[in-house]
Amino acid sequence: MADSSTFRVANRTVAEWLSSFPSMLILLLAIFLASGEIIHSQLLKVGERTWEEYFLLRATQSEPVCERDRDLETEVARTVQERLRNAEHDPLAAMLGVDVDEQAIRRSLERSQEVCRGRWDTYERVQARITPGVKAFRTLEAGIAFGVTELGSYKRLLLCLLLLICAATTTLARHHISLRPVRTLKDHYVSTGAQLLANSMLTLSAFVYRQQELIAQADGIQINHFYLHAFWIAGFGFLALCNLWQLARPPQTLERGGSTGKALLTIPLYSFMCLSAGSQFMIGGYYHGISVYLGMMMEMSNMFLNLALYIWIGMMLKQTRLAHLVFDLFRPWKMSPELLCFVVLIVTAVPTAYTGASGIFVIAAGAVIYSELIRAGARPQMALATTAMSGSMGVVLRPCLLVVIIAALNNSVTTSELYGSGIKLFILTACLFFLFSQFARREPARIAPFAEALPQSLKRMLPLLPYVLLIAAVVLFFKHVLDRRLDEFSAPIILPIVMLAILLYEFLLTPKNKRLQHRLEAEQEGHLRAGSFEQSVRFATNETTAHIGALLMLMALSVSVGGIIERSGLMEALPTQMPSVWVTMAVLVVIMVGIGMIMDPYGAVILVNATIAQIAFSNGIAPLHFWMMALISFELGYLTPPVALNHLLTRQVVGDEEVERAKISSGPFWVRYEKYLLPISVLLTALLVVAFLPLASDGLHDWLFQKVQSSYSVIPLE
Repeated sequence: MADSSTFRVANRTVAEWLSSFPSMLILLLAIFLASGEIIHSQLLKVGERTWEEYFLLRATQSEPVCERDRDLETEVARTVQERLRNAEHDPLAAMLGVDVDEQAIRRSLERSQEVCRGRWDTYERVQARITPGVKAFRTLEAGIAFGVTELGSYKRLLLCLLLLICAATTTLARHHISLRPVRTLKDHYVSTGAQLLANSMLTLSAFVYRQQELIAQADGIQINHFYLHAFWIAGFGFLALCNLWQLARPPQTLERGGSTGKALLTIPLYSFMCLSAGSQFMIGGYYHGISVYLGMMMEMSNMFLNLALYIWIGMMLKQTRLAHLVFDLFRPWKMSPELLCFVVLIVTAVPTAYTGASGIFVIAAGAVIYSELIRAGARPQMALATTAMSGSMGVVLRPCLLVVIIAALNNSVTTSELYGSGIKLFILTACLFFLFSQFARREPARIAPFAEALPQSLKRMLPLLPYVLLIAAVVLFFKHVLDRRLDEFSAPIILPIVMLAILLYEFLLTPKNKRLQHRLEAEQEGHLRAGSFEQSVRFATNETTAHIGALLMLMALSVSVGGIIERSGLMEALPTQMPSVWVTMAVLVVIMVGIGMIMDPYGAVILVNATIAQIAFSNGIAPLHFWMMALISFELGYLTPPVALNHLLTRQVVGDEEVERAKISSGPFWVRYEKYLLPISVLLTALLVVAFLPLASDGLHDWLFQKVQSSYSVIPLE
């Protein structure tokens, strides 16, 4: 994407100036807005500790208008005369008499003069204490307060701009997520033509929606955020123009010919969703339906901006050497491939939780994981299975964003309860993976002797110590200086700063020859690594922009698909009362897996919370039990054909040729299709255990889904 043009301005291509650079500014602005209130409150505390009565010093005070030293006797006489003149024109004064209390007037004027002198004294005292340091500090503090207040109301616009800029980048880079890559001319014309239809439909929907809201405004209805319509129309119109340009100029590297059946599989998933949802809306006369559901997405701007930040975190992680250094710890143990895959899944669960969702971690570290497993002797099919699953194990662990969203959408569960049950399900799933991974093993599980491996492994921990100290320093800074600890709510704010600090450390303290060696190693593994801090951030942002465009467009249209399902009445067709809790759970399991196979996790959670969750609760399924079952069902759906989103993302980062080379045409069925069968077997077994065993045992249910007192408050989604 970034290297498509040789023309450069300030060492950046035009594409970078128009796509990744504004995207980075939006991401940095999102971090500022998310942490701005905390920063402002801490600045106020610093001001109060540094300057007494800072609350007075920070305010812009005008000079009092009252007169401090007045002639009281003259004022008293004037007031008495004025009241006597007023009494001459008062018809009641003749009957009631005129009684002007001169002493009361004097006392009132004396109190007024005391107040005036107090104002002047305060004003002069404050003015005398406003030093250049105070002026500079209050300018900073007031600027941050103004920025947080004013810019905070434009989060929808930030998300809209981010989505459209990244979607244009993804479209021009041909990076949208599809079931099959474009290889032939027919693939190109079918894929691009479908995108043109989808983007034209989105443009029409946005235009009709604007017209509908203009009519509503004319009827006196107040419309919020009306200005966004112009951005949607212009953005989707530009995407359609990009598709027209691509149709007119197909890539020269494509093969001739191609089959129609395979070409249909190259249509991006978001185009399928748009065409199916849009046509259903139009058949019902609801021409602006897609745009209405895009507006619902904007209502959760915080959530999707955080998701974009997590993608940026993942891409910056990809630019560091952390993954390589962690794998270096395992090499002295000389583990058998199956055991190494098990250990990799355990270790990658933590960064998965910190990158927000399974697909993001696959994008960030999938290439490294696959290459390291192959180097260790793992079967290609098993390495692909482990890479795809590496993003699934940590979605139930703290501080995964998906769990935060579930807790934010409903009051029946808390993040502490979800994470508490999640750690138990994580252990169960890990054990199941170890058992199923032994089905096709070629040799017994092995590990090097402790006396031999432990000293070497400890020695290889030394290069990791600076990273640990650096991460600790950033986390402690936020905790003690900004009063913000690292948890599920602050992770999108703190982790980008952590990754930027790591990239800066690697540039400043790594010798130039070492940086060159690391870059060559990365290029051999198929991804680009920079040689400087600025390049690292730029390369990471370039990749982030393409991935944000692909994922956010998929999620945006997934919300519309959820709207079609919701409006179709399918969920209402489900009986609110079922014969038994066992039947209810069986029906819900099938539905949840099906939703996971066609929708992204965030859109799926929103749909399920609005439609299905209450059916489960009314039929005796505990909310915590339901949501843990739903999370495992979704992950099973993401690893199950025909879509298998995590496998599609694995293919994107590993490479089409490598995936094709990994295919096996002969041998046992399990070995040939292990990349699908292994994760499906693990997660399906875990799902059946989690869904049904707690129904048979109250003790197991209470232990696995224990209600806890949470000290966390749920943040709003917007």
